[in-house]
Amino acid sequence: MAKTTRVVMPQLGESVHEGTISRWLVKPGDKVVEFEPMLEVDTDKVSAEVPSPVSGVLKEILAKEGQTVQAGAEIAVVEVGADGADGALTATPEAPAPAPKVAAPTPSPEAKAPKAAPQETPTPAPTPQPAAPVPVLEGGRVTKKDVEQFAASAKAAPAAAPTPAAATPSEGDQVVQLTRVRRLIAENMVRSKATIPHAWQTQEADMSGVVANRNANKAAFQKQEGFSLTYLPYVMAATISALREHPEVNSTFNETELIIHRDINLGVSVGLEDTLVVPVIRRADSLSIAGLARAVNDVASRARNKQLKADDLSGGTFTVNNSGTFGTLFSYSVINPGQAGILTMEAIVERPMAVGGMIGIKPMMYLCFSFDHRVLDGLKAARFLTSCRKWLEAVTPELPVY
Repeated sequence: MAKTTRVVMPQLGESVHEGTISRWLVKPGDKVVEFEPMLEVDTDKVSAEVPSPVSGVLKEILAKEGQTVQAGAEIAVVEVGADGADGALTATPEAPAPAPKVAAPTPSPEAKAPKAAPQETPTPAPTPQPAAPVPVLEGGRVTKKDVEQFAASAKAAPAAAPTPAAATPSEGDQVVQLTRVRRLIAENMVRSKATIPHAWQTQEADMSGVVANRNANKAAFQKQEGFSLTYLPYVMAATISALREHPEVNSTFNETELIIHRDINLGVSVGLEDTLVVPVIRRADSLSIAGLARAVNDVASRARNKQLKADDLSGGTFTVNNSGTFGTLFSYSVINPGQAGILTMEAIVERPMAVGGMIGIKPMMYLCFSFDHRVLDGLKAARFLTSCRKWLEAVTPELPVY
């Protein structure tokens, strides 16, 4: 005899208590397999696939696409074979939890006495604003005094701010509804620009040593690790070294105090097809070049496969961005709220450079640093950026050993 199991919305992170169902991957009547994706859920931190907790047949969907539900709320009913027939695993349905006893509400002082029927309060008419005086004609002429008085009164009158009109799509336009994740990214970016006074600096780094080191190690690294060694781990290592040297950059502005973090939890921007996520590599200062490369490959792979958890995206103390992958040369990146800066590595481009009075071709890269001007002034920002650049320029074909 078949039994049913009610699937509940999982808690996708320590601080995540609800999620919005963006897409069901199965429909009623379809077979579901334990641990295989069943639906996609958007939270305020991540978009993730939710696996089925059992194997069986989906009988009913209780929460529709676009609906926001609390963690622990029932979202679907799955029929599970009691004897494991048709490959279904046997699952014992949970007994329905008894309805919680709700204490009778204590009436507030206002609720003890019956309220009189509300009386309609007439809305007071708006106080008319005095109109600017009209120039008085003297003998059919406007005098200079009349013009000056009229101009002065018009300047003193406050101008009403124009209300922006809502955009109306024209014929042939495509209207794409924003996903929950995209809306939250937009809100986060607006909050960043509204609350953080951004400033920006850039320096150019000679990447000759980094290029030589990577070329010397990339074949062995590919064979050992199974994926390519990129330039990003080198820039991350340079950032970590500079953060150790300038710990105030690894901080959070907290209105009346500055919280300088002990751990260096490095966020790494990962661009997906329709969104951007910044998973965090915790205690990044304890990792080697190879360790950083493994960590980046891990979070990037899980991001592409929608396997990140909300906790993977929280707790960052500084962020590194890699816009240069797409050929950009200068980026003015937006700072993640709660952090003091974001460093962007740009494209490595061979350029003619003056070397010892001679012209030589060198692989050059711009480092762009957006920083919170409440935390850092230009001098401290420049010192941090210089430390990053010097670390990169000190790399040799032999050192660091990956």
